[in-house]
Amino acid sequence: MGAVTPVAVEGDATVIEASWDDADRFAALYDRYAAQLYRYAFQRVGASAAEDAVADTFLTAFQRRRSYDLARPDARPWLFGILTRKLARQHRTEKARFRALSRSAPDPTVDGPADRVAARVSADAARAPLAAALAGLSAGDRDVLLLVAWGGLSYDEVAAALKIPLGTVRSRLNRARRKVRAALGGVNPTHDTEDDR
Repeated sequence: MGAVTPVAVEGDATVIEASWDDADRFAALYDRYAAQLYRYAFQRVGASAAEDAVADTFLTAFQRRRSYDLARPDARPWLFGILTRKLARQHRTEKARFRALSRSAPDPTVDGPADRVAARVSADAARAPLAAALAGLSAGDRDVLLLVAWGGLSYDEVAAALKIPLGTVRSRLNRARRKVRAALGGVNPTHDTEDDR
């Protein structure tokens, strides 16, 4: 048997450009990023609203694919930007979800190894104050914080996704972290520093 030749994965910009002539090629972006986008949206607005938002995001991205900046090899910030704007239209749904989470009782813990039980108790205890703090943030501050914490985007990627200056990302993130940290009694929920980005 001969050696297996690895299959080269096309960059996002290449896929988008190829989809101009062959629309089916755009499906590769869905395969790459739909799960990430869904997880992010689910945490913000819940299951059914997340499904709709992700579907709308890919429809919008497909319709606007010819305007994509091909100099950007990674389409993730572009897709997260579209999704964030879709979620902004569901602002009431998101705030209601966070308010409901802040009022909900923690899930009962199950017997198991001590570390797992302790971690679950800590997470349950932080859920209500975290949800309340997120509901109290301005939409811009919340978007930046959650794109970093839940979306896994770098500061530069958040700036590209939201089409705002890097300095604005930093100031919004600092303000949001300060408010959330205060609501959680001084604990930083993202455990992230700028050096990590």
